[in-house]
Amino acid sequence: MTNKIHISRRSIQLLRILVSGIFLIAGGNHLLNTTKTVSRLEQASFKGMAYFFGDPEWLVILSGIVMLAAGFLFLIGYRTRWTASILILVLIPITLSVQVGQINTLGPLFKNIAILGGLLFFIINDTDKLFKIK
Repeated sequence: MTNKIHISRRSIQLLRILVSGIFLIAGGNHLLNTTKTVSRLEQASFKGMAYFFGDPEWLVILSGIVMLAAGFLFLIGYRTRWTASILILVLIPITLSVQVGQINTLGPLFKNIAILGGLLFFIINDTDKLFKIK
């Protein structure tokens, strides 16, 4: 026996739109302010984690492109499970390398944790089928 809960389609759309906004803004910022973003990374407590994966400038550019592309697809509701998964794969390393260890500014860390929760909602719940034309 499964428990069912009814959720408004509009609330799901609104959640998707609001969560996608951070990725669209951050992705654009990574591409338009690459030097400043790399500088923030270089000041992070766990910057070594990012350096392990390659040149920070290329990582910032690549993450900007991925956040813009996946953020837009998430915004329009295209394969939300997949795009949410891709966004999580970008969010986790950014959170671990830049936000963790910033004891004076815990707000951004918990913002990312909240965003992670929103993305997990779309991975756990197959919201795509709610919006398919029958």
